[in-house]
Amino acid sequence: MNASNTTNTDTSYIGRPVNRVDGVLKVTGKAQYAGEYNTSGLLHGIVICSPIPRGKITSVSTSDALKVKGVKKVFTHENVKGLPWFDLSYKDMELLPGSPFRPFYSNEILFSQQPVALVVAESLELARYASTLVRIQYETAEFETSLERNLKKGFTPRRGKTGYEKPKSRGKAERALKKADVKVEAAYFHGAEHHNPMEMFSSTVLYENDDKLTIYDKTQGVLNSQSYVTRVFGLKSKNVRVLSPFVGGAFGSGLRPQYQLFMSVLAALDLKQSVRVTLTRQQMFSFGHRPITWQKLELGANKEGRLMGISHTAISETSRFETYTENVVNWSGRLYECENVRLDYQLVPLDVNSPLDMRAPGAATGVLALECAMDELAYALNIDPLELRLKNYTEIDPAMKRAFSSKNLMDCYKQGAEHFGWEKRSYQPRSMKDGKHLIGWGMSSGMWDAMMMPARAKARLTPDGKLTVSSATADIGTGTYTIMTQIAAETLGLPLNDVTFMLGDSSFVFAPFEGGSSTAASVGTAVLYVCQNIKEEVFKLAQKIDGSPFHNTSIEKVVFANGYITSEDDPQQTIAIAEVLQRSGVKFIEEKSTDLKLKNLIKQGKYSRNTHSAVFVEVKVDEDLGMISVTRVVSAVAAGTIINPKTSRSQVLGGVIWGISMALHEDTFLDNNLGRFMNHDLAEYHIPVHADNPEIEVIFVREKDEIINPLGVKGLGEIGIIGVASAVANAVFHATGKRVREFPITLDKVF
Repeated sequence: MNASNTTNTDTSYIGRPVNRVDGVLKVTGKAQYAGEYNTSGLLHGIVICSPIPRGKITSVSTSDALKVKGVKKVFTHENVKGLPWFDLSYKDMELLPGSPFRPFYSNEILFSQQPVALVVAESLELARYASTLVRIQYETAEFETSLERNLKKGFTPRRGKTGYEKPKSRGKAERALKKADVKVEAAYFHGAEHHNPMEMFSSTVLYENDDKLTIYDKTQGVLNSQSYVTRVFGLKSKNVRVLSPFVGGAFGSGLRPQYQLFMSVLAALDLKQSVRVTLTRQQMFSFGHRPITWQKLELGANKEGRLMGISHTAISETSRFETYTENVVNWSGRLYECENVRLDYQLVPLDVNSPLDMRAPGAATGVLALECAMDELAYALNIDPLELRLKNYTEIDPAMKRAFSSKNLMDCYKQGAEHFGWEKRSYQPRSMKDGKHLIGWGMSSGMWDAMMMPARAKARLTPDGKLTVSSATADIGTGTYTIMTQIAAETLGLPLNDVTFMLGDSSFVFAPFEGGSSTAASVGTAVLYVCQNIKEEVFKLAQKIDGSPFHNTSIEKVVFANGYITSEDDPQQTIAIAEVLQRSGVKFIEEKSTDLKLKNLIKQGKYSRNTHSAVFVEVKVDEDLGMISVTRVVSAVAAGTIINPKTSRSQVLGGVIWGISMALHEDTFLDNNLGRFMNHDLAEYHIPVHADNPEIEVIFVREKDEIINPLGVKGLGEIGIIGVASAVANAVFHATGKRVREFPITLDKVF
């Protein structure tokens, strides 16, 4: 124990732009995804989907397909019977209210592209060829897929998915709107958007004797997939292990197990062989999507610009067999100070598959309409759009009547405006030009919940000074591997290279699915706690070593850094953490922890917990052709502690690009005469490419939150997209003087 082994102890990892610890594996192709695991004798499955939106299968002929050498079996509703899941209720399945879609349950067709058969063969090419030989006859029935034609058929859901909050009105909005000096009323509409992560959904099921399965699945929650498989097929959890170490994007599409998981397990158990089923890009459009939504906003203000009344109605689609809900209108009662708010949310059942959470579900939709309406109100009042938001700023959550755990939106407005140069903005539309291009500047506010869910972490420290931490969480490209490594390394004072974080394995301790921007806070806090526990155990051992200088020292008087324990009062007194374990004779120290503690929950319950943002956008519109390009974006975000500025910036960048896409590009065209999404491929489904992406500046506004969790983390996955589409739309109006309320904004609408 001497100074000769010490190094600089002023080292921290939280807040540093550390490179992704899994980056090398990804760029060298060593990171394996669900569809890349192979084994001898692996069979391949191809899914056949329905060409009609509603009706019945009248006959199935598989004889020609089964004559092909190497084809093992064709699964349909005719030969799949008696699975346990067909008797499970909504409560048991923990899904949406209603009856979840069950592949091969009956001959009934509920939506276009519904999976109706699975062909399994010795090779992918063989299975695909054989699938063309399966003959299926259908009887069509009347169907309805148009939300616009059925707006008057909306109903108010009494319950919804987990996290759904039935909107609550307050005050007397109708009276306030009538008395308002200035009022705007507008309706907004956007079509369906489909998840299109680079990695298609795939499940590789490795079959072992006695129906033991090792499953590589594309999912945002391995425990979700494991629970699904065990319930559907009546298996024991110990016989089903689900792994998902790498995920090539998901954005909410992997929250629910998709049907390729069901089909691959079904085939593996029936044939007693390993099976892989991978969906095609076209089949990626056969399940959930951001729901088509119609919204009506009414805003009333006095002459000074203070809001007197808000009315926000949203009508969205759902399937006929499930009730899919989102918190769409709730944000209009929380973003600004207003005593009189009327909120209404309705659903229209249609002959489509159930919608599914897509990045910032509800908020990306509701804030879009609210912030466009706020821009319209600003022009009706003849005041600057930013000034209108400042006039109606609130430090108290007006819906909850309580303070925020932290809220630095005011600095988001200030710093975002300064970096963007908002003070140079000309107020009048069509007043800023660059040659033949009209220039428009628009802005918007953003808000999302700062969520935490129960999670656990396990850590093991060995005598070589290496720490391994694990949790059954996921990394869908967000940087979970990296930030958990940073938290662990800083907490225990180890070099980053001496820490390994493992995830994506159902045999690890519990963690929820990765979604809702909750993983950094939930799993991160569990990692913090477990490493603190390890730290305490190491220090107890250090105190017991012969000749220990820490015998009468408290843990508060030492520093853990760079793999050493060092006295604060006497830096000469130090010992390596690895040496402590070696001299103590222990094989390892192992601890488990949870992220939730009662005192924290009680404290948090007294506050509203949210992230906030301000988005500023510049567009250029070709005055002759109406072509729109986004040329500059500044996004200022207040999200508590930023664990890693590099991965965090990447999260916001992705959100901003998607927001631009929502405003100008994405629209899955639903042909209501056929009941089918027509542009179900990346050739016709428009997304922004490199040339569409502008200069994007991300500002992380300082925000300290000692209430939200011990790390002060709020999450960044969702907040990056919220408000971007409305800022783009507002910029288009400023450039052209044309208010477009139907999204995406295309050149024909600008004309």
